[in-house]
Amino acid sequence: LGVGRIMPKPWVHNGELAVRQVVQLSLTFDHRVCDGGTAGGFLRYVADCVEQPAVLLRTL
Repeated sequence: LGVGRIMPKPWVHNGELAVRQVVQLSLTFDHRVCDGGTAGGFLRYVADCVEQPAVLLRTL
């Protein structure tokens, strides 16, 4: 799992252009062990937890 630097970027939020703090996430995985759908689902889960940490804390 790679986590990039937090940087201000132009972003459309609620139909309006705004400058948001954005970080890039990347994932490297072995296709012999899992397929892209599984890896993509995991990366989406990680991104959701970063965006809304309260949801993660409720599941603990």
